[in-house]
Amino acid sequence: MVDLKAKPYCLPDEDVRWVEETIAGMTPEEKVGQLFFQLTASQDENYLRELMEKYHLGGCRYNPMPGAAVQQQNRTLQKYAKVPVFIACNTEAGGDGACADGTNIGSGIKIGATRNNDYAYALGKMANEEAAAIGCNMAFAPVCDIHYNWENTEIVTRAFGNDPVRVAQMSKAYMDGLHTIPGFACTAKHFPGNGLDFRDAHLSNNVNTFSVEEWDKTYGMVYKTLIDGGLDAIMGGHIMLPEYARAINPALKDEDMMPATLSPEIMTTLLRGKLGFNGMVVTDASHMVGMTDRMTRREMLPASINAGCDMFLFFNDPDEDFNTMLDAYKSGVISEARMTEALTRILGLKAHLGLNKKAKEALVPAPEVLAGALGKEEYKEMHKAISRDCITLVKYKDRDVLPITPERYKRIMIVHVKGAESGMGMLMKAMGMGGGKNPAEMLKERLCEKGFDAFIYESPLDAMIISKNRSQRAKSPTSTCISRARTPSTTSFPAWTLSSRCATFPAGGPALACPRAAERSPGMYSSCRWSSSAAGSPPCWRTCPRPAPTSTPTMQSRPLSTRWWTTLWRGRTRSRGGTRSTASAACSTPGCNFTFSVTHKFPPAGGPSPIVQTVLKGSPVKKLPGFGRSGAAAPLLFCIKDIPGCKNKHRPVI
Repeated sequence: MVDLKAKPYCLPDEDVRWVEETIAGMTPEEKVGQLFFQLTASQDENYLRELMEKYHLGGCRYNPMPGAAVQQQNRTLQKYAKVPVFIACNTEAGGDGACADGTNIGSGIKIGATRNNDYAYALGKMANEEAAAIGCNMAFAPVCDIHYNWENTEIVTRAFGNDPVRVAQMSKAYMDGLHTIPGFACTAKHFPGNGLDFRDAHLSNNVNTFSVEEWDKTYGMVYKTLIDGGLDAIMGGHIMLPEYARAINPALKDEDMMPATLSPEIMTTLLRGKLGFNGMVVTDASHMVGMTDRMTRREMLPASINAGCDMFLFFNDPDEDFNTMLDAYKSGVISEARMTEALTRILGLKAHLGLNKKAKEALVPAPEVLAGALGKEEYKEMHKAISRDCITLVKYKDRDVLPITPERYKRIMIVHVKGAESGMGMLMKAMGMGGGKNPAEMLKERLCEKGFDAFIYESPLDAMIISKNRSQRAKSPTSTCISRARTPSTTSFPAWTLSSRCATFPAGGPALACPRAAERSPGMYSSCRWSSSAAGSPPCWRTCPRPAPTSTPTMQSRPLSTRWWTTLWRGRTRSRGGTRSTASAACSTPGCNFTFSVTHKFPPAGGPSPIVQTVLKGSPVKKLPGFGRSGAAAPLLFCIKDIPGCKNKHRPVI
């Protein structure tokens, strides 16, 4: 059972009674609602009221927006909540993870490079002071992963480095800085530890291959340091830890191996038992393939709670997910004892933060607090100090090279060494997020401002690709461009408009060019990357005209693990004219007749969202609930049964 008098709760008797009495007075619907974190999709009061009164949410997250808007949203959420709600933010690099006008302090790798734990402490304190000012009470931070694999595209700059001791010290310093803020909780992530696998759990399975001994000395040591220091909560990652799981349960087969969020061996026996963690556990986002490819969503929701997670991150379809969890509770799939245990941790943490003792009006600071809370000069100075001290000279062999001045070295060549462009980064670019100048371009501008004649190196291969695409564009001048524009402020969803020719954009608008072949996204969506030369111009997805293919591309099978399964990668074709895009593929195993094709048809200007057509042959197919809807950003997820005689595992296709 949960000890509410021990770390991290340390509750007096009156708060323990509040937890017990609140649980006893809850309806089944109210109990189930506390298990969910939801990502808000609108700031409309009626929508927020429904989240609280219909679904009885335990916690909320939101997409970044101005601090004043976030604060008002949070005030509305608390107004309609029967039990005060967790409001979480991703302050892993600064207050800009809480609101758009918050201050970036420094990424994990940047702070790690300084080797100064005081900077990690300042990050935890400053970032979450801004978050608290807008009404947040929980940070999904710090990132406690260890960057062992430079090919890992999910962690990238988020972790403090590849030294477990430094990660432990800086994660603890971040938490200590955060804990200077009254009523604020720290949620370390991503247990049992990312950074070993090259794959992104958003898009595929992710495996931590460390042995029991290796894990205990590294990731285990990091989390034990935080737990002993009073860590409030942990975010479970969709990461498998097979060696540890087998050590706990030798009967586990490869096909039964689960990510931590669905594994009682990892979440209960290891985390609760061996590490002695008494705090709350929330899953990572439930749309990630590292979680969704193990079982149906109906099975997955209660399985995560039974594995040892206390809260589930994000509805897919609110009604569907809520009723699935409610049915599991009423039918006994989730036992009364397990439900009470999870609720005790959730409400115990809320009592630890003092949320139960505050009036609704006091749960979120007054609007006038914002004036002096965001973008403080000391925060900006801290950012500058970290940027200065993180500069690392890896090797200085030729002692007479530095300093580099325009007088000594007028002409400077910049070589942009790009990392692996895959995973979540490519998905965000395809959706029109991110963009802007890359580091090489920004460095060039800075050098030129200081009097250097700087230029960016272009490889012969890039030059050939660019030349080829220019030639193709000259032959096919009429192309279709779909640009993303925001609808009125009443909704946060994008609207889609169609322009017949990119060339018809007015002066100062987007400057669009057909992307190089290497830039076409191989990820979830059948869209090319976009570019813009004008500041503030809208993102654009461009479908490049190409001749009709002479044959259907073959799906290439790439083993993601020598011991487990295979992910199927797709070839792509695009029709002339740009009004539709099609992905089609076939299994590479001889004798296997599995094929599929996905077609996006784009409507006329002002029409509805793109129409998605899907054809699958050769095997029984089940469309999973909540997926495959029409919409530009709607993923497709199908559960495909194994085909007799085929060695490939036909797991989810996205």
